[in-house]
Amino acid sequence: MNFMGYSFCSRKSRSKLAVAAVSIGLMAFCSTTLLAEDSAPAAEAPEQAVVSQEFASPFISALPVWPEGMEKTKNITIGYRALVKRPFGGKATLRMTGHTLYRIFLNGEFIGHGPARGPHDFYRVDEWDLSGKMKKGENLLAIEVAGYNVNSFYLIDRPSFLQAELVSKDKVLASTGGKGVQFEAVRVESRLQKVCRYSFQRPFTEVYKKTPVSDAWFTVPEANLTPLKCAVQEPKQYLPRRVPYTWFTKLYPTAIVSTGTIKTGIQPANFWKDRSMVNIGPQLGGFPEAELEKTPSLELQTIANDKVEKVDIAWDREKHCLQMKPNEYRILDLGANSTGFIGATVEVKKDTRLFFTFDEILSGDDVDFKRLGCVSAIEYDLAPGTYSLESFEPYTMRYLKVTTLAGECTLSNLYLREYANDAVWQADFQCSDERMNQIFQAARHTFRQNAIDIFMDCPSRERAGWLCDSFFTSRVEYDLTGQSIIEKAFLEDFLLPKKFEHIPEGMVAMCYPSDHYDGVFIPNWCMWLVSEIGEYYQRTGDREMIDKMKPRVLGIINYLRTFKNSDGLLEKLPSWVFVEWSRANSLVQDVNYPSNMHYAAILDVAAKLYDMPELAAEAYVMRDIIRKQSWNGKFFVDNAVRKDGKLELSGESTEICQYFAFFFDLVTPQTHGELWNTLVNDFGPKRRETKKWPEIHMANQFVGNVMRLELLSRYNAGVDKILDESVGYLLYMAERTGTLWENDGAYASCNHGFASHEIRVLYRDVLGVSSVDSLRKIVKLNIGQSPLEWCQGTLPTKDGLIQIKWQRDENGELKLTTKHPKGWVIIDQTPRSE
Repeated sequence: MNFMGYSFCSRKSRSKLAVAAVSIGLMAFCSTTLLAEDSAPAAEAPEQAVVSQEFASPFISALPVWPEGMEKTKNITIGYRALVKRPFGGKATLRMTGHTLYRIFLNGEFIGHGPARGPHDFYRVDEWDLSGKMKKGENLLAIEVAGYNVNSFYLIDRPSFLQAELVSKDKVLASTGGKGVQFEAVRVESRLQKVCRYSFQRPFTEVYKKTPVSDAWFTVPEANLTPLKCAVQEPKQYLPRRVPYTWFTKLYPTAIVSTGTIKTGIQPANFWKDRSMVNIGPQLGGFPEAELEKTPSLELQTIANDKVEKVDIAWDREKHCLQMKPNEYRILDLGANSTGFIGATVEVKKDTRLFFTFDEILSGDDVDFKRLGCVSAIEYDLAPGTYSLESFEPYTMRYLKVTTLAGECTLSNLYLREYANDAVWQADFQCSDERMNQIFQAARHTFRQNAIDIFMDCPSRERAGWLCDSFFTSRVEYDLTGQSIIEKAFLEDFLLPKKFEHIPEGMVAMCYPSDHYDGVFIPNWCMWLVSEIGEYYQRTGDREMIDKMKPRVLGIINYLRTFKNSDGLLEKLPSWVFVEWSRANSLVQDVNYPSNMHYAAILDVAAKLYDMPELAAEAYVMRDIIRKQSWNGKFFVDNAVRKDGKLELSGESTEICQYFAFFFDLVTPQTHGELWNTLVNDFGPKRRETKKWPEIHMANQFVGNVMRLELLSRYNAGVDKILDESVGYLLYMAERTGTLWENDGAYASCNHGFASHEIRVLYRDVLGVSSVDSLRKIVKLNIGQSPLEWCQGTLPTKDGLIQIKWQRDENGELKLTTKHPKGWVIIDQTPRSE
């Protein structure tokens, strides 16, 4: 069985339902040829995608099951359990998939969380090796599954199910609906059902009401339970997991920041109620406010810190515990902004109401659970007894606040079970400037949390697979792992849907897997998908993926072409036109020149990928028109508005618009030298202080600052400048949270995947690794002049490690040491004085 490939080996014992799942087949993409008035001919798309493989069932006998009649019930938690004996030799594998999310316990101990996400109507199959984990004799294998059945940016809205089997070689030891011991299903009622969403982008919060026997279903083999009758669900189509598994390492607090008491009974003039609470309806799934069993987001606004004692002492997990009485709190520091499952052992003496609230930063020495526009809180109502608590969902935080509003309890063994990418640890970077080392660590920590099964924007508010973010993060995966495994799965998710519901034919979702029942999409975000596909091919040589993507790529081009005006430019793009988190997002109609610059660039990408020179010719014409219309003699203007039938420039220019012009090859320093020199010398992280060019609206971290560093590298502005600006843009983020942010201020996500792109900057521009070609097995070096005394780095490949180390002696002479895998070549192109 090959889980890294498309196909699974067939077995004679396939169930009829499994075979039926295969017979459904994949799909055929049909691309409608669309022509805009006076536009170039539409790109010709094949009638169907080149997708011929069947994704066969990997299961020997297991079937997809769920408690009868509950598969579409919102926010229901079901526990599955089976008592199994350890097989002879001890080797056993749990093969499974399901929806929406699951976690696994073996004899009460946590094993894993999943599944890896896939596109609509396809489910990725995980395999968990339980060899060495099962004890002699009988073992209690339990799987907790949350079925959300609401739309989100994070998870698709499809009926709930579990399909699992424990196998030893070819023998099925336990399964859902198949051979071996049958998994029994029970309702996990300790997690309350009717609660508010975590955010507009994510499903439900966690609110619990527990007694000491609430967890017996997965901890006590002889527990007296009433099983639910399960029904076999519709046949499924399967995909391999592809992506690596995480280690689920436990992280512990590093310090206790403050302690104090709480005052209650506060009545805010206006309660904060997120749109995820007040806008529940056909376009946003959930429970209306009037139906909610508990509303911790409102109750937490009626309390505030009263007596506060700042302690700032190191936390020793072996010695320290939190002894809590009514209306007390403690704030703990995890040392860096991290993502995972919040856990603790809690001894409850009297009925206790316990809250965990958390955030990436402190706001006025406190944790503001609503800073991100999320309900960053978990509530537990606990009867007397001892509990091992752990959140079901992953959350992001540097600071954890523990609050008791009633009762007495003692918390020990507090931890965050990390949920992050662990395939990056062979990669390393160090240099003589400790600031750059700190930025590297922050960038890697950021990447790890945003690249588990897909490329996410952030691990907190959304956990969404956003395009544009992925363009930058995919580069980092290649740099840190030497492969593009997550990117392949990410692109596969965008490839396989027959269409993206609720948005126009030819358009793709702005983030995915997801459901957008409100019909919102970003028409220019699909351009980033095409740009990424072009780079993916350069990285991997995966021609099969490129050919399969042809209908998708040409469908995007054809759809956008319908908005071309008589000048040949895109005009009045619909829905949400997004350029950058800055003034640029207010200058997007009627003709947005940055979007047109990018469209011309993707025409070039498609022309090269599919040997369609007519698209390159179209791009050439578009660029000429953009230059004539948008250029005012000093800067490019962002947009033009149609008045009385004629286009008029808005007169407003943004920093990001200038970067788009260079990034997407509209202009070069040779054609627009004065503009380039102005950008290099007068713009950058110090412009807020110098106040130069106040009429040009400043760029933001997403995406202008990242794009600027790319351009400084592309056009050889110098390593010293890149170092200086990297420090100016990023060091304060690394120092405050240990991660890199969405914006240049801490007013949104402080952990955004695209920002890890600084790793590419450090490897390429500081270490001097100008390229790593894994297809031809060639590494090229070009070590620039810099104030650094030494630098060293390790980059993984599928064949082994590439190690580069250089230092300069007292005379400035460069001494270089390299190691590389067998079959690889390192070419040093560093200029040296005679």
